Amino acid sequence: MSMRIWSTCLFFIFFITVTAQEQVYELRTYELEFFGPENNLHHYFENALIPALNRQGIVNVGVFEESSESLPKKIYLLIPYDDVLTFQASKDALTADTKYLQDANAYLNATEELIPFKRIYTNLIRSSAGFPKLVKPMNQEKLFELRIYESHNENALRRKVKMFDESEFGIFEDVGLPMVFFGSNIAGTQMPCLTYLLAFKDKAAHNQAWSMFGNHPEWQRIIKLEEYANAMNDITRVFLKPLRYSQL
Repeated sequence: MSMRIWSTCLFFIFFITVTAQEQVYELRTYELEFFGPENNLHHYFENALIPALNRQGIVNVGVFEESSESLPKKIYLLIPYDDVLTFQASKDALTADTKYLQDANAYLNATEELIPFKRIYTNLIRSSAGFPKLVKPMNQEKLFELRIYESHNENALRRKVKMFDESEFGIFEDVGLPMVFFGSNIAGTQMPCLTYLLAFKDKAAHNQAWSMFGNHPEWQRIIKLEEYANAMNDITRVFLKPLRYSQL
């Protein structure tokens, strides 16, 4: 095979691999300053960033705050992209969007004292074969549960994702644990880990579903399998509520 033909084959293999990728989620956490001008950030999200993302075809952008009163206060921004190339292209598209630049002018050119956050944490999450696309809640759920499962190494994480792909998603559906998105983190904090988001009508629905999960026969079966032993070693759980302008 000639070098030219071989290079062409490699290109098509790469193209097919990339275009076959599932969704990529950008989860930003804005840690707010005490008594900072929080409305400046909300105005930027609602009137500049989210409309600009929608013009790019990026929809179902979620914005949340924690249900608790813990400090420092945090705002969570969830942006779902069709794939990693869309994620990359989105940044350039914003800088070329004159309406976005106009609408975001007050935020982009704000002085330090007008910026309400102290820092931003960003996690990039790739969906799995078992749950490839974000599912928008149907009934205006008001309670969301963000869960991060950490593993001791990459192979343990692979086994935990497989556990979800092959069994846990079905269990979740059976007991009423409605998944919004799921994926393994490819960049960010707490790695190696996976992240997912659930949506509930209220805390009672949450408690009932999780109580049924532990007794589900399929769960009782798979937790005894050697393949999945020690696949996870820590859980972070955060309860969230959507902000008024959130698209989830």
